[in-house]
Amino acid sequence: MRHCSFMVSSLSMGIVICVSRTALAEAPRAVDLAHLKGWDIVVAAGAIASESYAAKEFQELFGQASGLELPIVHKIDRPDRHVFIGSGKPMQSSRVGFGVDGLGPEDLRIIVRNQNIAIAGGRPRGTLYGVYTFLEDYLGVRFLTADHTHVPRVGKQRGIGPIDRTYRPGFVNYRGVGYAPRYKNPVFAVRHRDNTLFNDPRFGKNTPFLSPYINIGHSFYRQVPIDKYGKSHPEYFGLWDGKRTNGYVHTHLCLTNADLVPIVTNAVIEEIKHFPWRAKGNVAVSQNDTIWQYCQCDKCSAIDKAEDSHMGALLRFVNTVADEVAKTYPDVHIGTLAYGFSRKPPKRTKPRHNVEINLCSIECCQLHALTDPHCPLNVAYMRDLKGWSLICEHLYAWTYNINFHDPLLPYPNLHTIAPNVRALLAAGAKGVYMQCSDLFAAEMADLRCYLISSLLWDATRDDKALIREFLDLHYGRAAPPIRRFVSLMHEHYRNAGVHQSSCIKARWDLPVDDHISEMGLKAFRDAMGLADNETVKARLEKASISAYRAALEPVWTLRKGETLDAATTAKLRPIAKEFFRLCDKWGIAHTIKPNRERIQSALN
Repeated sequence: MRHCSFMVSSLSMGIVICVSRTALAEAPRAVDLAHLKGWDIVVAAGAIASESYAAKEFQELFGQASGLELPIVHKIDRPDRHVFIGSGKPMQSSRVGFGVDGLGPEDLRIIVRNQNIAIAGGRPRGTLYGVYTFLEDYLGVRFLTADHTHVPRVGKQRGIGPIDRTYRPGFVNYRGVGYAPRYKNPVFAVRHRDNTLFNDPRFGKNTPFLSPYINIGHSFYRQVPIDKYGKSHPEYFGLWDGKRTNGYVHTHLCLTNADLVPIVTNAVIEEIKHFPWRAKGNVAVSQNDTIWQYCQCDKCSAIDKAEDSHMGALLRFVNTVADEVAKTYPDVHIGTLAYGFSRKPPKRTKPRHNVEINLCSIECCQLHALTDPHCPLNVAYMRDLKGWSLICEHLYAWTYNINFHDPLLPYPNLHTIAPNVRALLAAGAKGVYMQCSDLFAAEMADLRCYLISSLLWDATRDDKALIREFLDLHYGRAAPPIRRFVSLMHEHYRNAGVHQSSCIKARWDLPVDDHISEMGLKAFRDAMGLADNETVKARLEKASISAYRAALEPVWTLRKGETLDAATTAKLRPIAKEFFRLCDKWGIAHTIKPNRERIQSALN
């Protein structure tokens, strides 16, 4: 019998188990992150910019957690005590080595065992996103806001592993969140895995989409400009109520007019020439920002009737342009919105293989999940979503997390964000853009940015846990009153029994309840009394703007010629004074400028 260092024998069963000393030595073991003194960070000599940047991010944030500054090296002379960042010969030849050829541009793999850690992914962003995933999931780092990264100390012991984990994000083509902290702070945005904004090699550049505003947004206004064609060719523009309309960005085209095909095709080709990187990306050929004014001419109406959708004439036109562009640029995709009148998929025509559909939910109810079978607005949307998923190879979603009427008012839709994201993922959407307010101090903007970003990266995350985590970490001891107010507000409006969309209504359909307003002010007063320091107080001030705005509803909605009673006026004066102070401090005075003088006059 061959010699074994360890043997279990059962002659009656005819079993012999033999394990060598080498096998025992190589059995996977955990790594203690509290004891990485003497380790290094290994980056291959041929690493791309995003992998080198990933190594620096790991070095900086792990250093904050551990107090160690691990050196970054390109070669190794020992078998262990390495953190490999990115692929390359040193990592692949190590005990935790693996290849990345089968990984997509944002796929990542993490291996932890036997005194080695390897984090690598597909190029160009997989390794960078792998580092952020490691820092979040195994060190507890949280990228809360642009100026608040929570980095807990490692402590005396932090064992992890053995680990061999691969992750592939669901929305790989774009994850866009339209809050100002994202698009004005590139480091913060990329730490949240926003892949649409910053064409920087350190960040793995952006996806070919760059921004939905450009790539699958409104485009006819610039491709068939009214200033150029409005007077000379009124027949190019849509017929509405018997007239050719000229409303600039709100004007639709008469898409059965054959003259428009070469005009739009040439505009697309010129756009590609001006931005060469789009030759392997996409370009919009899409309706303007008009939700209902489609063309009513005989030809367009006949097609729309046959297709049982006003998308009929539009999609046929887009397909024709896509065919023409493909003759010169076969890799370019043409993106178009399914928006308002064009949301319903046509009965006969399907998008070409190089056409992308960006389905918009602007009419949907914000108080109920898209999948709520009792919400008629959302039932209709889900029917359209399913229809597009059956005929469209490249499906995307433009969704909303904004009260266009007043982004400062409390907005009770936090509970619908997670189920909506999951519904889009289940339908096969390859990317999501969440349109939000561009105000730094929009209602709960920091919390919403954190919640949405987290869910777009990993839709399986628990939204309630994410909300609780953000409030606890960002506000500390002052979190409980804010958490109670958020819960109270959502429960109040969720039970109101209405279905509405604040996106397109002239007013917020639900009245600002006096009790909710009072509870909001009380919550922030209580929180300020619990705040640990001036930094937390500043965060609370910023978040409290929405509560002050809600409390001012009686004077905000005051009509010309109306007056307030003396008691209400006296009550609202100090609230208005503090509200205006906060707006000035947080850079949103321009937003309330039209109302400021009117409100001050009414309260004096």
